[in-house]
Amino acid sequence: MYEYIKGRLDYIGPEFIVIENNGIGYQIMTPNPFRYTKESGQEVQVYTYHYVREDIMALYGFSSRQEKALFTKLLNVTGIGPKGALAILASGEPSQVVQAIENEDETFLTKFPGVGKKTARQIILDLKGKLPDIVPDFFPDLFSQEKLEDQHPMNGDFEEAILALQALGYSDRELKKISPDLKKEKLTTDQYIKKALQKLLKL
Repeated sequence: MYEYIKGRLDYIGPEFIVIENNGIGYQIMTPNPFRYTKESGQEVQVYTYHYVREDIMALYGFSSRQEKALFTKLLNVTGIGPKGALAILASGEPSQVVQAIENEDETFLTKFPGVGKKTARQIILDLKGKLPDIVPDFFPDLFSQEKLEDQHPMNGDFEEAILALQALGYSDRELKKISPDLKKEKLTTDQYIKKALQKLLKL
């Protein structure tokens, strides 16, 4: 329905961003809302997927068409809903996900929230050999470091990162294991999230 929305970044929360376009505020769920700069009024372009079910209508947003394509492919897997697909994309390492699927690495896939052994096996059965045809040569670059802004850490960045991770489905028990090391560092919210995800995938 909507290929993308371009407008002023109005709000960033743990689960979604709000983009204002022509007086309308679009609530858009994204894998990592805090990847977007907090600078008020910045214009951004987000590629969107309009998700419609009997009990829900929502917009999901991505930084590239390739990231959007991977999201839609994951949605076609039985047992994977939008929240699960966002959690996988939020890892910041799509190339690792693709490699795990191609290598039938169920152990890696079950590290994501909501992905058990049955779902991991289904992901492999449904997607093995198909993803490179959809977004060739893009997997390593979906979360390019060039997208990160040089920012100074702000108060509450760590807390915002924890809220975003909880929104993705990670448990308090998992987050408590990685929190002590993260608190020692001064990072932006986006950097906290990416580092936390790296640690969570190693647990």
